[in-house]
Amino acid sequence: MTDYDVLRVFCGPNGGYGNELGVVRDGSVVPDAGERQELAAKLGFSETVFVDDPERGVIDIYTPGTRLPFAGYPCVGVAWLLDVPELVTPAGVVGARQDGEFSWIEARAEWAPPRTLRRYATAAEVEELAVPPAGEWVYAWAWEDESAGRVRARGFPGRGDGIEEDEATGAAALLLTDRLGRALNIVQGTGSQILTAPQPEGWVEVGGRVRLER
Repeated sequence: MTDYDVLRVFCGPNGGYGNELGVVRDGSVVPDAGERQELAAKLGFSETVFVDDPERGVIDIYTPGTRLPFAGYPCVGVAWLLDVPELVTPAGVVGARQDGEFSWIEARAEWAPPRTLRRYATAAEVEELAVPPAGEWVYAWAWEDESAGRVRARGFPGRGDGIEEDEATGAAALLLTDRLGRALNIVQGTGSQILTAPQPEGWVEVGGRVRLER
């Protein structure tokens, strides 16, 4: 079996929650794209990352069913693991930095995969939602405290690949931040925390806590 690490990305303040991420630190052991897709499907994480150059931060990202040019929470997690100033993805070069307990990336909204951002009137409505049928990728959200930028959200991939709900999704948070044009403090899933901040010239920072699960 190929060696891999498991990270938990976008943990809550107590270190719990967060979304599990598989990371193959030595991507050369699985060089073929088809084999990478097969392994990502076998591992079953929302995303699995293959590191092709740890010093330059060159990475390759897969869901259980497809390859992604960019994804938010994998970049936040791998930036923490590799401790590099940038990551090189097919979509572009992602800035990275560490700030105390938070790992941050800087990316562009147009790199993110399509998401339907669906606003609800209250956080309670979001919490009570049932998983929708497979189809569009839905990011359900509502203000918990609009003046403070606090958001309650849930992510439903709708891909039909066994991942009915994502505990935490950086790309969707990036898109919401770009749309609203303001910094956000997002609680997603059962208790994951995502911080965001718009930057000049269309860039958005996305940050959160990361810990090594195993």
